[in-house]
Amino acid sequence: MILNIMRSGEQVSYKVSTKEATLLQLLSEIKTTQDATLSFASGCRSSVCGSCAMRVNGKEVLACAYKPQSGDLVEPLRNVPVIRDLVVDMEKALSFNKVAQSWAVSAAKLPAITPEDASVNEVQSDCILCGACYSACPVYAVNPEFIGPFALTRNWRYVSDKREEDVAGKIAAVQSNGIWDCTLCGECVPVCPQGIAPKSDIDMLRNKSNVLGYMDPKYADFGGGLDFGAPVF
Repeated sequence: MILNIMRSGEQVSYKVSTKEATLLQLLSEIKTTQDATLSFASGCRSSVCGSCAMRVNGKEVLACAYKPQSGDLVEPLRNVPVIRDLVVDMEKALSFNKVAQSWAVSAAKLPAITPEDASVNEVQSDCILCGACYSACPVYAVNPEFIGPFALTRNWRYVSDKREEDVAGKIAAVQSNGIWDCTLCGECVPVCPQGIAPKSDIDMLRNKSNVLGYMDPKYADFGGGLDFGAPVF
């Protein structure tokens, strides 16, 4: 089997012998037996930590879960700086969680939660911050400050939580470089290893924004010169 790996902008080919192995196992084989300089990230090896996310033939995958085929081209994630080979710097990408206020701000006295309440954002709670959706997103080609799919999904996870007391604050946080900048192309959906659909979560955030008086800045001029991203009452 031939495995092609993009390294410093150059495609390097390796012949590997392991059969029925995951991509992560093959990368480990290459590093151990052929090229000790090959760099990649890994952690749990169980599709839980998300650290081994990379691209194969133009699609984001987890190396610990993907079963490669001969001739596959392995590349680092997009939209993030490459440190070396398949290792990327996720610092800026993860910083958008702070911009989106993707954390709980709960009331002192928490309301009772039913199984039905918990199921509302159960899927969103499974995000492992692998960066696959971030890499797949085409918006970063024109707006590097876009809050991004996983941060917006996490924002919706808390906005939709019955225990959250600062819904208005979280909605306000995603108006600029956020929900209205998304093109709803859906590229983020098929690459999520957890089955999360950020596109749908962003659409829900738009609906909630409308309820709170916000509107898409693209249509603000039709409302009499309203401020972009400001509540409309």
